[in-house]
Amino acid sequence: MLPRHARCGVSLVAVQAALLASSSGVFAQSSPRELPAVTVDAPATVKPKPRKPAMQTAGARRNSAKPVAEQPASVAATNEQGAGSARASLDQPAAVARYQLPQRSFSITAKQVDETINLKDPEDAVKYMPSLFVRKRNDGDNQAVLATRSWGLNSSARTLIYYDDLLISALIGNNNSGASPKWNLISPEAIGRVDFLNGPFAAAYPGNSIGGVLLITSKMPDKPFAVAKETVSVMPWNQYGTKDTYVTSQTSAAAGNRDGKLSWLVSANHLDSYQQPLTYTTNATFPAGTTGGFAALNKTGGAANVVGTGTLAHSQQTSGNLRLAYDITPLVQATYSLGIWNNHQTSDPQTYLRSTATGLPTFGGIGSFASSKYTWDQLHMSNAVSLKSDTKGVFDFDLAASSYNYLEDTLVNPFTVVAPPGLGYSLNGKVTRMDGTNWQNADAKGIWRPFGIDGPHEISFGLHGDRYRLENPVYASTVWFNAPSTGNGQLYSTGVGETHTEALWVQDAWKITPMVKLTLGGRLESWQAVEGFNLNTTTTSAGVITSAVPTWQPGLSSTNFSPKASLSFDPNKDWNVTANFGEAYRYPTVTELYQNISVGGVTYLANPLLSPEQDFTGELNLERRWVDGRVRLTVFGERTNNALISQSTTVTDASGAQSVQTAVGNVAAIRMQGVELSADKDNVLVSGLQVFGSVTYVDSRIISDPNWKGPTSVVGKRVPFVPDWRAKFGVTYRPNDSWAYTVAARYSGKQYSTLDNSDIIPHVYGAFDNFFVVDLKIHYNATKNFAFDFGIDNLFNEQYILFHPFPGRTFVLAGKYTF
Repeated sequence: MLPRHARCGVSLVAVQAALLASSSGVFAQSSPRELPAVTVDAPATVKPKPRKPAMQTAGARRNSAKPVAEQPASVAATNEQGAGSARASLDQPAAVARYQLPQRSFSITAKQVDETINLKDPEDAVKYMPSLFVRKRNDGDNQAVLATRSWGLNSSARTLIYYDDLLISALIGNNNSGASPKWNLISPEAIGRVDFLNGPFAAAYPGNSIGGVLLITSKMPDKPFAVAKETVSVMPWNQYGTKDTYVTSQTSAAAGNRDGKLSWLVSANHLDSYQQPLTYTTNATFPAGTTGGFAALNKTGGAANVVGTGTLAHSQQTSGNLRLAYDITPLVQATYSLGIWNNHQTSDPQTYLRSTATGLPTFGGIGSFASSKYTWDQLHMSNAVSLKSDTKGVFDFDLAASSYNYLEDTLVNPFTVVAPPGLGYSLNGKVTRMDGTNWQNADAKGIWRPFGIDGPHEISFGLHGDRYRLENPVYASTVWFNAPSTGNGQLYSTGVGETHTEALWVQDAWKITPMVKLTLGGRLESWQAVEGFNLNTTTTSAGVITSAVPTWQPGLSSTNFSPKASLSFDPNKDWNVTANFGEAYRYPTVTELYQNISVGGVTYLANPLLSPEQDFTGELNLERRWVDGRVRLTVFGERTNNALISQSTTVTDASGAQSVQTAVGNVAAIRMQGVELSADKDNVLVSGLQVFGSVTYVDSRIISDPNWKGPTSVVGKRVPFVPDWRAKFGVTYRPNDSWAYTVAARYSGKQYSTLDNSDIIPHVYGAFDNFFVVDLKIHYNATKNFAFDFGIDNLFNEQYILFHPFPGRTFVLAGKYTF
């Protein structure tokens, strides 16, 4: 385990390693080879020949079946219409081209990110992609969920996120806390390209692709290179009784080389982040004998007076990655990736209350302050291996396996606060652990081209297996700040269990004519939930356990088949019309089934009898492309049966202290339908002016929910966490190769977080507000090696809440040196 005192030194070591790398290296690839790394920024400058007719002679088929070793994979993929792009981000993602995936895609390269986005974390890269929103509450947030056009902020298990061959989506849950994607494992300077694929239309991906698939590709080098970047962000804050300035510093570095058959990339990132209040402590009344606090309501109109902050955290994170690629033959490559991430986070809540007797600060006996006083230590490790061929002949294969392990994950906090009017915590406390939680994924894929690389049929197929294991005990401790080094005490609660999935899939991409392609596929999945166990206890107000109830949960299983279909028509090289349909099953996650836990004042309750949700999604795309731009109109509809939706309720105890309880249930049927319009074009009106933007409208409705027990019907109400409108608009002006100026705006409309849409009070803690945020960035290449950035996120200091208070105006300054 990494010693805590070494964390701050890791980023310095990374920079020194970068300095030792050869200074002659650059990012661009130049040496020819049969199986090169992916080029992330270089556009395809040569217009390819028109597609050959689908019918071929036997001799032609034999010739096309030969390995095409002379064709370098580093050439950027051309778009499906056959026209090369002036910008690499407009070309097909490598995975789409390789497997003839039917999804429409949006992409951004490292160069574009450098020039246009205030990049502090990997997830910032998707900030301006159509319809996407990342619930990033602060720099270094380890609970940032990706929301898509029809699924909201509590849908982490409805989107797949890959970093090369590693699945960083944490499919142990479907929430915006412990099941959030493991973005922090990635160093921003190691990113080469980001691609988003809409919808569950590819048989190659499981039902967790309902919202889409995000592919993050690292930039593997062909020549020696090294880069180091320092970023500082500053955010003044003034809300309720908290007025302060929060500063984050970040050091990111990467270095790599290619030596014969071996290429390598090493990257590291260190972040030191002071964060604005992420939660507030609320109470139905003001405690007797106190002054201070702020009268307020909760999102449904009940009394929820703000008496202090909740989570007020300082986080120190270090991550490191090593990626190796070895050419076993000119056409077969093996890769190995190792990632490690370490987080030490402390939270020290601030009270707004003062004793009328002494005039000193006091907690007023509100015990929920104690849940926001914590120390959290995490050490996670990932491994991924793959073996791939790239013959571009009759057959290619792709074997990949990955593993993610919680080596250490412990959170310690006091059980309660001292009696009023004191300002202190009880000596005893809790130890919440997730050590031992882990998951593994394995895939074997093949591509059969019976008529060659450009023949009428390309058949892909594969096998998939995964296993997710939850270990989540909560122990009593006699001295909370010494735990767990003093050992674990009696169990307060535990949640244990596993889920397994095996799948078989096949897809045929059939070019009926040079202009028409029909893609048909299907996925057969078998899912099980086993070994579920829960222990629940009752305690006194001081934390003494009075009873315990152990429960072995029933096993669950389900076997399902999901058909897929896509029809694409290219009337010419500039236009495309595509219709997609996909059925998908999203299975309950292990935490939805078995986790009983309370973190940061929020209690998560298990439901071991959940059913899989069944999703039907269809869309119609109309697209116009230029060499330097694209406009796309998408009309989509979606129906989900047995939708797995979480509900949060504010619970008030006898003293007036408030906490949040969250549970997941099956909603019988929901439907969503809408339209998405996106555009991206260079050289608009003047040379160097890029305009980009999107607007999305979703009409979401609950169709049936016979299990609802509320006083009013929820039928016809809006689906929780799905905004009606999302919009983005931006311009980037590049007068020359040295400067880039970007102004961009993001808007999100009204959304509800309750099934009955009863959360109608905006701008209070726990609400989900609409917002309009403007960002700007100035990028300057001072020399061939030096680049500087100055930016402002949330330029007009919009104050909005998405359950948590979100960042205000933040100033960003960065400097990067490429060796």
